[in-house]
Amino acid sequence: MQSTFQYAITGVALALGMAVTSQVLAADIEACQLVRFTDPGWTDVSAANAVAANLLQGLGYETSVSLLGAPIGFESLKSGSIDVFLGNWLPAQQRFIDKYGEDVDSVGANLAGAKFTLAVPQYVYDSGVKSFSDLARYADKFDKRIYGVDPGAAANGSIQKMIDKGDFGLAGWRLVESGEQAMLSQVQRALRKQDFIVFLGWEPHPMNLRFDMAYLSGGDDYFGPDYGGATINTVTRKDYAVQCPNVGTLLSNLEFSLDMQSEIMGGIIDDNKTPEAAAREWIKAHPEALAPWLDNVTARDGQPGLSAVQAHLGISAS
Repeated sequence: MQSTFQYAITGVALALGMAVTSQVLAADIEACQLVRFTDPGWTDVSAANAVAANLLQGLGYETSVSLLGAPIGFESLKSGSIDVFLGNWLPAQQRFIDKYGEDVDSVGANLAGAKFTLAVPQYVYDSGVKSFSDLARYADKFDKRIYGVDPGAAANGSIQKMIDKGDFGLAGWRLVESGEQAMLSQVQRALRKQDFIVFLGWEPHPMNLRFDMAYLSGGDDYFGPDYGGATINTVTRKDYAVQCPNVGTLLSNLEFSLDMQSEIMGGIIDDNKTPEAAAREWIKAHPEALAPWLDNVTARDGQPGLSAVQAHLGISAS
């Protein structure tokens, strides 16, 4: 039988242990309070970030988004100055995973069935440009230009490599690098004039609803099979889910659909809503999406995550 003195010592040790544990948990909660996202300036990533931000804010967290090109975004994940990237397109961005795979954590897919390859207006497709190998025959009409996205994007690198190698007879062509919106504006101008243009197209994106367009076949070696069929992954800084397990659970739960992404992106691009407003509007119109996202997730005060987010967004609990 333990003496009273032994019980006292045990009690003190237990109390000290609990105090230390409480301090560690408090420090962990404080360190995880701000969730930092990166966005390369792509509307699909802005939409995904905005969905996550609405959920996190409802759970009592703060969020920030830094506009960083993909290479800088991965460097920032490596350095720990950014926590989350929701737009790792694979296989188009495989080179970043090859380079940073040991320095970041891949959480898993948040969207399947995406596509990403060169596209043309439907009237160009109907004129005979149905594959990559058809482009060179209409070089003059295209002014030997392919319109890409922001400088440093992995897809731009693939296009430039294709030009440099002279594949598909594209030696001497020029890659025009610009932001997403600038590229789409150029496509819109070409459509008004019925001019020939070839550009990077992808789904999800409201361009598929706005433009009468078609994707080119034959680019498997550069964009992958099935018209650049892609999976979009969530990537975090190293050990983020260990350090911030509640946020980590939310991130692992986040799975989107093509229609959802395109609708939110349409609100941003076509209706000039902020990403946060467009995402909030979509969530309120589809409250059934919340339960799977918030499974085993709590608010920062320990309350159930689903009810906290519902209250934050003004959604009646079912």
